[in-house]
Amino acid sequence: MSKAFTKEDDSPEGDRLPDLPLSAHPNYVTPEGLADLQTRLATARTVSLTPPEHNLPARQAAAVARRDIRWLEARISSVILIDPATQATDKVTFGMEVEVMDEDGASRTFRIVGEDQADPAHGLIAPHSPLAQALLESRIGDTVDWPRPTGTIELEIVGITPPARVG
Repeated sequence: MSKAFTKEDDSPEGDRLPDLPLSAHPNYVTPEGLADLQTRLATARTVSLTPPEHNLPARQAAAVARRDIRWLEARISSVILIDPATQATDKVTFGMEVEVMDEDGASRTFRIVGEDQADPAHGLIAPHSPLAQALLESRIGDTVDWPRPTGTIELEIVGITPPARVG
Protein backbone atom coordinates (compact mmCIF):
# COMPACT_ATOMS: atom_id res chain seq x y z
CA MET A 1 0.00 0.00 0.00
CA SER A 2 1.25 3.48 -0.81
CA LYS A 3 2.37 5.69 2.10
CA ALA A 4 -0.05 8.34 0.80
CA PHE A 5 -2.99 6.24 1.98
CA THR A 6 -1.83 5.65 5.55
CA LYS A 7 -2.00 7.85 8.61
CA GLU A 8 1.45 9.00 9.68
CA ASP A 9 0.49 9.63 13.28
CA ASP A 10 -2.55 8.23 14.98
CA SER A 11 -1.39 9.19 18.48
CA PRO A 12 -2.90 12.00 20.53
CA GLU A 13 0.44 13.84 20.33
CA GLY A 14 -0.16 14.13 16.59
CA ASP A 15 -2.92 16.58 17.53
CA ARG A 16 -0.51 19.03 19.22
CA LEU A 17 -1.80 22.58 19.01
CA PRO A 18 0.52 25.59 19.02
CA ASP A 19 1.26 26.96 22.48
CA LEU A 20 -0.71 29.92 23.79
CA PRO A 21 1.34 33.09 24.22
CA LEU A 22 2.62 33.88 27.70
CA SER A 23 2.51 37.41 29.09
CA ALA A 24 5.74 39.36 29.37
CA HIS A 25 4.50 40.97 32.61
CA PRO A 26 5.45 39.63 36.05
CA ASN A 27 2.88 37.03 37.10
CA TYR A 28 1.55 38.59 40.31
CA VAL A 29 -1.25 36.45 41.71
CA THR A 30 -3.63 36.64 44.68
CA PRO A 31 -4.33 33.45 46.64
CA GLU A 32 -7.73 33.27 44.88
CA GLY A 33 -6.08 33.72 41.50
CA LEU A 34 -3.64 30.88 42.22
CA ALA A 35 -6.48 28.61 43.36
CA ASP A 36 -8.34 29.37 40.12
CA LEU A 37 -5.28 28.51 38.00
CA GLN A 38 -4.86 25.23 39.91
CA THR A 39 -8.54 24.36 39.44
CA ARG A 40 -8.32 25.09 35.73
CA LEU A 41 -5.20 22.88 35.49
CA ALA A 42 -6.94 19.98 37.27
CA THR A 43 -9.93 20.30 34.93
CA ALA A 44 -7.71 20.36 31.84
CA ARG A 45 -5.83 17.29 33.06
CA THR A 46 -9.12 15.43 33.49
CA VAL A 47 -10.20 16.31 29.94
CA SER A 48 -6.80 15.34 28.52
CA LEU A 49 -7.06 11.87 30.09
CA THR A 50 -10.37 11.10 28.39
CA PRO A 51 -9.63 8.46 25.74
CA PRO A 52 -9.92 10.27 22.40
CA GLU A 53 -10.62 7.07 20.43
CA HIS A 54 -11.38 8.02 16.84
CA ASN A 55 -13.99 10.60 17.75
CA LEU A 56 -12.80 13.88 16.21
CA PRO A 57 -14.50 16.23 18.74
CA ALA A 58 -13.01 14.22 21.64
CA ARG A 59 -9.55 14.31 20.04
CA GLN A 60 -9.86 18.06 19.53
CA ALA A 61 -10.98 18.58 23.14
CA ALA A 62 -8.04 16.52 24.37
CA ALA A 63 -5.62 18.52 22.18
CA VAL A 64 -7.02 21.80 23.53
CA ALA A 65 -6.71 20.45 27.08
CA ARG A 66 -3.05 19.44 26.52
CA ARG A 67 -2.30 22.90 25.11
CA ASP A 68 -4.05 24.51 28.10
CA ILE A 69 -2.09 22.28 30.51
CA ARG A 70 1.21 23.50 29.04
CA TRP A 71 0.07 27.13 29.38
CA LEU A 72 -1.33 26.71 32.91
CA GLU A 73 1.78 24.88 34.12
CA ALA A 74 3.94 27.72 32.77
CA ARG A 75 1.71 30.33 34.44
CA ILE A 76 1.73 28.49 37.78
CA SER A 77 5.50 27.99 37.68
CA SER A 78 6.00 31.76 37.27
CA VAL A 79 3.60 32.84 40.05
CA ILE A 80 4.59 35.68 42.37
CA LEU A 81 2.07 35.12 45.16
CA ILE A 82 0.98 38.22 47.07
CA ASP A 83 -1.56 37.88 49.85
CA PRO A 84 -3.38 41.20 50.33
CA ALA A 85 -4.14 40.24 53.94
CA THR A 86 -0.44 40.70 54.72
CA GLN A 87 -0.18 44.14 53.09
CA ALA A 88 -0.44 47.48 54.86
CA THR A 89 -3.57 49.46 54.02
CA ASP A 90 -2.01 52.94 54.13
CA LYS A 91 -1.41 52.92 50.36
CA VAL A 92 -2.72 51.14 47.28
CA THR A 93 -0.86 47.88 46.62
CA PHE A 94 -1.51 44.71 44.65
CA GLY A 95 -4.62 42.85 45.77
CA MET A 96 -6.24 45.76 47.58
CA GLU A 97 -9.74 47.05 47.01
CA VAL A 98 -9.64 50.74 46.21
CA GLU A 99 -12.69 52.96 46.46
CA VAL A 100 -12.47 56.05 44.27
CA MET A 101 -14.70 59.02 43.62
CA ASP A 102 -14.71 60.66 40.20
CA GLU A 103 -15.11 64.34 39.30
CA ASP A 104 -18.92 63.96 39.31
CA GLY A 105 -18.99 62.44 42.82
CA ALA A 106 -19.70 58.90 41.59
CA SER A 107 -18.04 56.19 43.68
CA ARG A 108 -16.61 52.96 42.34
CA THR A 109 -14.46 50.18 43.78
CA PHE A 110 -11.62 48.44 41.95
CA ARG A 111 -9.34 45.59 42.98
CA ILE A 112 -5.87 45.13 41.53
CA VAL A 113 -5.45 41.42 40.75
CA GLY A 114 -3.30 39.21 38.53
CA GLU A 115 -3.92 39.46 34.82
CA ASP A 116 -5.42 35.95 34.67
CA GLN A 117 -7.98 37.02 37.29
CA ALA A 118 -8.69 40.46 35.79
CA ASP A 119 -12.27 41.27 34.80
CA PRO A 120 -12.60 45.04 34.32
CA ALA A 121 -16.39 44.86 33.97
CA HIS A 122 -16.47 43.61 37.57
CA GLY A 123 -13.84 46.04 38.90
CA LEU A 124 -10.96 43.53 38.80
CA ILE A 125 -8.02 45.19 37.06
CA ALA A 126 -4.58 43.93 36.05
CA PRO A 127 -1.57 45.60 37.70
CA HIS A 128 -0.15 46.78 34.38
CA SER A 129 -3.40 48.46 33.26
CA PRO A 130 -3.42 52.27 33.03
CA LEU A 131 -5.92 52.49 35.91
CA ALA A 132 -3.88 50.26 38.22
CA GLN A 133 -0.73 52.16 37.32
CA ALA A 134 -2.48 55.41 38.28
CA LEU A 135 -3.75 53.95 41.57
CA LEU A 136 -0.69 52.03 42.81
CA GLU A 137 1.18 53.66 45.72
CA SER A 138 -1.49 56.35 46.20
CA ARG A 139 -3.01 57.02 49.61
CA ILE A 140 -6.44 58.00 50.91
CA GLY A 141 -7.08 61.62 49.97
CA ASP A 142 -4.72 61.52 46.96
CA THR A 143 -6.01 62.49 43.55
CA VAL A 144 -4.79 60.51 40.52
CA ASP A 145 -5.26 60.95 36.79
CA TRP A 146 -6.66 57.93 34.94
CA PRO A 147 -5.70 58.18 31.26
CA ARG A 148 -8.41 56.72 29.04
CA PRO A 149 -8.91 56.76 25.28
CA THR A 150 -11.84 59.16 25.73
CA GLY A 151 -9.86 61.50 27.97
CA THR A 152 -8.25 61.63 31.38
CA ILE A 153 -10.46 61.33 34.46
CA GLU A 154 -9.45 62.58 37.88
CA LEU A 155 -10.11 60.13 40.72
CA GLU A 156 -9.86 60.72 44.45
CA ILE A 157 -8.83 57.77 46.62
CA VAL A 158 -11.48 57.47 49.35
CA GLY A 159 -10.81 53.97 50.70
CA ILE A 160 -8.22 51.20 50.70
CA THR A 161 -9.12 47.80 52.17
CA PRO A 162 -7.99 44.22 51.82
CA PRO A 163 -10.66 42.12 50.09
CA ALA A 164 -13.06 40.09 52.19
CA ARG A 165 -11.95 36.48 52.57
CA VAL A 166 -14.17 33.97 50.85
CA GLY A 167 -14.56 30.62 52.53
